[in-house]
Amino acid sequence: MADTAHRDTGAEGVAGGVGLTALLVAAARAIETHRPDSLAQDTYAEHFVRAAPASADWPVRPCQVPDGDSDPLWGRFARYFGLRTRVLDDFLVQSVRAGGARQVVLLGAGLDTRAHRLEWPPGCVLFEIDTEGVLAFKHEVLDALSATPRTTRVPVPTDLRTDWVSALTGAGFDAAVPTAWLAEGLLFYLPGAAETCLIDTVDRLSTQGSALAFEVKLDEDLLAHRDSPLYTSTHHRLGIDLLGLFSLGPRPDSAAGLTDKGWTTSVHTPFEFTRRHGRGPLPERNDALAGNRWVFATRPRR
Repeated sequence: MADTAHRDTGAEGVAGGVGLTALLVAAARAIETHRPDSLAQDTYAEHFVRAAPASADWPVRPCQVPDGDSDPLWGRFARYFGLRTRVLDDFLVQSVRAGGARQVVLLGAGLDTRAHRLEWPPGCVLFEIDTEGVLAFKHEVLDALSATPRTTRVPVPTDLRTDWVSALTGAGFDAAVPTAWLAEGLLFYLPGAAETCLIDTVDRLSTQGSALAFEVKLDEDLLAHRDSPLYTSTHHRLGIDLLGLFSLGPRPDSAAGLTDKGWTTSVHTPFEFTRRHGRGPLPERNDALAGNRWVFATRPRR
């Protein structure tokens, strides 16, 4: 665990707003790691949670959640994040090992530790784009643990609302090299026009053999689920108002846009992967996850 000195320096990067949601996801990954039927392993996740004052008393193990999976926050919602982690882990590893991608770009990387916990082939480079504060906090915790990445890891401290392309290319990204892109838990927070701009930019920077995964919500009215147990428990217990952070305006059909640009795309509900893996959330009444979709796209080689 990071020591007290580290708690007093970079934690402001995850102290509130969208940064605080990175701690929520880290706590979920920590709980998933210690489940007897774990879908994903992240031994670093609990250290992030404990190092930040905002989350220091959150659960990081199943035994700290008395109601288990019936708890809407640390049960069902945490299991959703565990399932998402596993599915996107598999996507990235497959894109690199079988698809031939040699660069990985994490858009809004948050407290992602895939550079440290997944097995990468030689020559792979992983770029992590996020704000300076979030990356600084992550570096402090990982440095305190003497954590060593398993591939070349290149942090890119920049805000996706600014000229992140210049920052990425300046860090060594090569648009001529097949790339696996990931936007995990990001697009919810962007206005529709910003999502379109980001997807168009990824398209422009992607050569043949590249791949992209991202998460969207298809709900026409997100507020229809304002009183769902998932949203209310997250707000009341953690002070995280997800609906207040999400962009509630009209959403573009980014999957269809990529298809029009020549990508091969597929759109899935999380529940499909629950059934595939035999564990994870299933549909329920007044379900805040009902509109979630995971999109996978590849730019075919010609």
